[in-house]
Amino acid sequence: MTDRIGGHMSNGGTRDHTATDRTVTGGTTTDRTTTDRTTTDAPTRLTDLTARALLAGYARGDFSPVDATRAVLDRIATVQPLVNAFVRVDSEAALAQAAESAERWRRQEPRGLLDGVPVSVKDLFLQRGGPTLRGSRAVRPGGAWDEDAPAVARLREHGAVLVGKTTTPEFGWKGVTDSPLNGVTRNPYDVSRTSGGSSGGSAAAVALGAAPLSLGTDGGGSVRIPASFCGIFGLKPTYGRVPLYPSSPFGTLAHAGPMTRDAADAALLLDVISGADWRDWSQLAPARPARDTLEAGADGVKGLRVAYSASFGGQVAVRPEVASAVRAAVSRLAELGAYIEEADPDISDPVEAFHTLWFTGAARLVAPFGKEQRKELDPGLREIVADGERRSALDYLAAVDARMELGRRLGRFHTSYDLLVTPTLPITAFEAGRETPKGSGQRRWTAWTPFTYPFNLTQQPAATVPCGVDGDGLPIGVQIVAARHADELVLRAAHALYESGAARIPAPAAG
Repeated sequence: MTDRIGGHMSNGGTRDHTATDRTVTGGTTTDRTTTDRTTTDAPTRLTDLTARALLAGYARGDFSPVDATRAVLDRIATVQPLVNAFVRVDSEAALAQAAESAERWRRQEPRGLLDGVPVSVKDLFLQRGGPTLRGSRAVRPGGAWDEDAPAVARLREHGAVLVGKTTTPEFGWKGVTDSPLNGVTRNPYDVSRTSGGSSGGSAAAVALGAAPLSLGTDGGGSVRIPASFCGIFGLKPTYGRVPLYPSSPFGTLAHAGPMTRDAADAALLLDVISGADWRDWSQLAPARPARDTLEAGADGVKGLRVAYSASFGGQVAVRPEVASAVRAAVSRLAELGAYIEEADPDISDPVEAFHTLWFTGAARLVAPFGKEQRKELDPGLREIVADGERRSALDYLAAVDARMELGRRLGRFHTSYDLLVTPTLPITAFEAGRETPKGSGQRRWTAWTPFTYPFNLTQQPAATVPCGVDGDGLPIGVQIVAARHADELVLRAAHALYESGAARIPAPAAG
């Protein structure tokens, strides 16, 4: 059966709907592995294990994909009332997929790299068997819904178990996750705070053990923002490495990427979802497997030239606790053998160019909608649509010019530096249900995400790694950026931080 579980949660944390009861029991296992979750000393539940640990357990016969899937479904039922991370869970289909995987493992014939691993999918990706509503009441659920997005198709080919669709703001338009259709998604570390967005449901789900892997999208930070706020790993690969279909209304700003517990799991997931798909004409040629790069890169960051920019040359006001945690992560990279230099890229805030591309994309998105459909949209989305409709073709082309110039400057910067390290965000998670922090005077979400959206303009790979918590126990992220096509350098540096223990933070309060 499919459980439809979207809806509102008020700021006080009371749900105005209930999730469908399930008859699934959770699986547990003894403390058999220590290769896992950075937030605990020794995982004791199947839901605490990484994808790699699950696969190793399947191979040894310690537990089965059915055990893991039952545990994840039970975990979803537990955490959903707390954070509202899922819009739909198909328990019967997931258990059927898990049973098929278990039989393959019994025969020692796994089908692919993720056979039997539970995975969640942001509700911007098409997934056959149910509607992809994109957080919008304006999308009608009727129709065949018989096609998978490329990344989802690759997951099926590799035997992954698709447990559910996760929340998104309407059409992924902003950096927090709430929508008129599905309500507010909350932070696992403090349910009064936002999970970030737009892949907020995916970040909350991974943080709370509701499947170790999730697919997210990132058009201005939408993988990295919620991953940072929720204390997990998130990667925006080079544009085109992960094929997308249908193409995003926000054009070539939008990337798809893995959201996971650590960098090694992200490398594994990236290798799966990077598989070729003819429906995306802009996809890149196949790259060397990311997981092979991590296995071969025994030296980690040794010898890499790393630029550390604490505030883009004083352009960004960063909270002291955030700045301190990020500096500690940079110091760890230095201890691991990287050459660190404080250096700022040549970035004068490109927010107007980004707004032109983003707002006109939103206007194009809703252009086919009638008056009644537009009335159903998030009021903030209606505002940026109106802004986008006022901008001309010349405005758009000027923004493209500004984008190309920024890309040229960053390309030159990376002739001197292998990596750029910054805070992921200058702040930690704020009140849920708001686009900007209360009392900040900020109008749009881009005001508090100055470190993320520039790298969507330039299409560079960028990741966030947890590097500490603030005085309220809220996660802080450090961002690692490389030149276009150098995704493996980002993963190597992130993996080094995980291996060194620098990414270890407390477990979520809601867990």
